[in-house]
Order: sequence, then structure tokens, then C-alpha cells
Amino acid sequence: MDIDMVAHPSVTLLIDLSEEECLVYDTHGRHERGSVVIGLIPGDLRATGRGAGTCLQIRLEPATAAAVLGASTELSGTVVTLEDVWGRDAGRAEDRLRAATSWDERFTIAQEILGRRLDAHPPVDPEVAYTWRRTLTSRGRVRVDGLADEVGWSRKRLWSRFRSQLGITPKRATRLVRFDHAAHLLAAGRAVASVATESGYVDQSHLHREVKAFTGLTPTAMAVAPWLAIDDIAWPALSPTRSPVTGSDRISDLR
Repeated sequence: MDIDMVAHPSVTLLIDLSEEECLVYDTHGRHERGSVVIGLIPGDLRATGRGAGTCLQIRLEPATAAAVLGASTELSGTVVTLEDVWGRDAGRAEDRLRAATSWDERFTIAQEILGRRLDAHPPVDPEVAYTWRRTLTSRGRVRVDGLADEVGWSRKRLWSRFRSQLGITPKRATRLVRFDHAAHLLAAGRAVASVATESGYVDQSHLHREVKAFTGLTPTAMAVAPWLAIDDIAWPALSPTRSPVTGSDRISDLR
């Protein structure tokens, strides 16, 4: 199995539950094995499976990830091992999840582990969390100046706090969320022209440039690319809840 992975508006945990490290990740010329944390917009990223394996995919919105992982800026654009982030707790979490006898039990264990870590760390500023939520619900079609007014901050302060806590600028966040919406539409078979209009791009050329920037592909090629588990709605034929190739299940978008 050799799969390129797409940028997504969340921080992704891929927990390798195989008896031996089955997953290998190549990004920016670096190699990682086993369980990893994939930050926002990791760039050129490829996952390679060595035979049959099992993994749990968990997606965390950035505001949650900053607390659960105890990191923000350091994870932006990177792929790091879970052990580098959690230390010995990573191995303990893997052992508990691997020993579980069902996926329901694994989901319960994962929720408990993440919830405990979330409660143990201070949350991001409410204004930062609100700005992210508004960016997400507007599908990236919101002005940063308008968001600053909504939270009662200056544009400069919002830009600084948002970047320091989530590891991405507000403008970059709107681009990522807008791209994600366009990717869903393209994967569902929508025409490029209509996707460009509905997603808020100036024209098809604008959409083409953004897709190229995030993926290195054209919109047409991206729509049929066999990426790993975007979600069941966007990729109904390519990423069922349990993949027959990897045996993976996931908890998506813990908030």
C-alpha cells in the first residue's frame, strides 16, 4: 500500500495497532514509523503499509489538538511520532488500544485518553476558538478583519494569538478550509467550474492554483486520487469506515 495523503483542516493521529510497526511515512525526505501525529498542511506526505495492518485514525480540530497534544506551532506542517509528542504515554496508549477486543472498546479507550489529556491542559483563548469555528462553519468564506471585529480584537492581535496557539495564520486557515470544501465537492463528482463558484474562488484558474498548492495535482486528478480516509461522504468508494486494506477505524473530529 502506497498512498499520498491530502491536507485536512485538522490535526490527525494515526495510531498503529499492528503487532509490528506496519505504517511508514515519508515527508520532506524524512521517514517516520509507527504511530504519528500529522500537523496541519504537512505538505508532501506519503503513507506506506508493509503488509496487512491495523490503525486507528483520530482527527482533532486545531483548538482541541493544542491541548490534547500539548503543542501547536511545533506541529504545523510536520509529521512527528506520537512518542515524540506524548513520551511514554504513547506506548501505554498503544498497548491499551491493541489489547482491546472490539472497535467499540477501542473507541471508548481513545475517548477516555483524549478527554483526560484535554482536561489536564488549559484551552486556547475563547476568541481563537471562536475564530476557528467561524472559519469552519463559513467554509473559509469569511474576512479576517470581520472576525477581529466580532471578537473585539485588533487584526494584529488576532493574527498573533491565532498563529501562536494553532500554528497557522487566520488567512491560511481560511484557505485550508475552503480547499477542503472544494475537495469534497470534486470527490463527489461535481464539475470544476461549479465547484469554483460554490467554494468562493474567483474562477477555475484560482481553484486550480489552490489545489495545485495544497496537493501538487490538478482538480481533475485530485478528485479521483486514492487518498487515505478523507471521510465516508467525500470518498464513499475509497474510504469505508473500516478499510479492507488496512483494517483501520477512526474517531473523527473530537471537540
